[in-house]
Amino acid sequence: MTRRLEELRWDNSFSRLPETFYQRVNPTPLPGARLVAFNPEAAGLLDLDPGEAGRRDFVPLLTGERGIPGTTPLAAIYAGHQFGVWVPQLGDGRAILLGEVVNSRGERWDVQLKGSGLTRFSRMGDGRAVLRSTIREYLGGEAMHGLGIPSTRSLAIIGSDEPVFRESVETGAILVRLAPTHVRFGSFEVFASRGMTEEVRLLADHVIDHHFPHLLVFPASERYGAWLREVMERTAELMARWTAVGFTHGVLNTDNMSIVGLSLDYGPYGWIDQYDRGFVPNHSDPAGRYAFDQQPIVGLWNCARLAESLQTVVTTEQAMSALDAYRGAFTRSFDDQFRAKLGLERPASDDAQLISQLLGALHDRGIDYTRFFRALALYPERGRPAFDGVVDEPGALLPWLERYDARLARDAADPVVRSRRMLQVNPAFVLRTWMAQEAIADAQDGNFATIERLRALLAEPFTEHPDLERYAGRPPEWATTIALSCSS
Repeated sequence: MTRRLEELRWDNSFSRLPETFYQRVNPTPLPGARLVAFNPEAAGLLDLDPGEAGRRDFVPLLTGERGIPGTTPLAAIYAGHQFGVWVPQLGDGRAILLGEVVNSRGERWDVQLKGSGLTRFSRMGDGRAVLRSTIREYLGGEAMHGLGIPSTRSLAIIGSDEPVFRESVETGAILVRLAPTHVRFGSFEVFASRGMTEEVRLLADHVIDHHFPHLLVFPASERYGAWLREVMERTAELMARWTAVGFTHGVLNTDNMSIVGLSLDYGPYGWIDQYDRGFVPNHSDPAGRYAFDQQPIVGLWNCARLAESLQTVVTTEQAMSALDAYRGAFTRSFDDQFRAKLGLERPASDDAQLISQLLGALHDRGIDYTRFFRALALYPERGRPAFDGVVDEPGALLPWLERYDARLARDAADPVVRSRRMLQVNPAFVLRTWMAQEAIADAQDGNFATIERLRALLAEPFTEHPDLERYAGRPPEWATTIALSCSS
């Protein structure tokens, strides 16, 4: 059953917390607002009729020009460690939570407007987002979901001609973003840093009640420790899954870390083209704190900061056990992800060495990460011709391929079946930076069709799309000149 916008089932649990957790504030209407993109798949998460996007008043309702019945708009407070430096107050400086929709399956979805105007957490900001960064986040979240990795989702992009100043003058936009919750590590840090222990407990209870209800069977003395452990395990698994698809977030501050273990806040992110362990997509990070190969340890560091903020509800022993669980969960998930990518059916003691040697070879020769693994998925069936056009010097990988052949022989699976399984975990398409940039350039010229074409493609990244094969090929030469920053 689908519903009209005014008929959605709102149950705004976060707004029932004390007002120390947020500011009640309405969105600031975006002058000349118009619909740029709409995602019918995300609409289904809310039970929203996709036809609603064609209504004349759809955009005014979403952007705050007219209120939606049942919503309680607010901006949440949080703090965070940004590039390792403690910032005592941040918060939703350009995002407003309209409320929480409960769909017909009992799922809870935050509906948030990113770029919706000033709040008291805006500091020196203008409360706006720009079309460029909004397109990147819209596509980034959907690309991650298409890969089967937990992520915020994108419902719509609202654009306008309103000038917004970043590195240059750009046009304003709003992203309508969905998530089970937007509570983040920094949501706990802000209260812990102020000695507001009751708020820490209230927020923990809120998160457990709505997003970890299976833990309610534990007594309070064990519940918070079990919850922290699960948060850390989910975070570790997320870092491993990012590694497996070659994704770098770019700004893994604690205020960008989701308490439910999903990919949150797509800024200067990037999927690797030529494999480089030290890949940094963000030119605002010259020291490489958030480089590709640093993400697992940064995830652990951020989890330690979360544990510190929860010291009034968990014991030291519970916190240390949870941190150990992070390490174990990352290793297990990493091994599982890469065995699947290599088509290995059962573990073997030398798998870690086989994986490490392959990644070292890809790094040393700068081989395209996504294209290589897609070709590798065809290798059990086709042999070395699978790498034609992907690896410039196939002989350079010969020592590794010989070890790989021996490992496959020990599994003794049918080559056709093995290839079929590998094609289901090694995508043909990821959202390369140049693809997003092409969609941005087209949109700035008034052509929004590329956004929808990429969204639909990235919803099915493991499927061959012969008419869109250029997106699976080598990046164009101009792609190397694209620079991303925190304003991206």
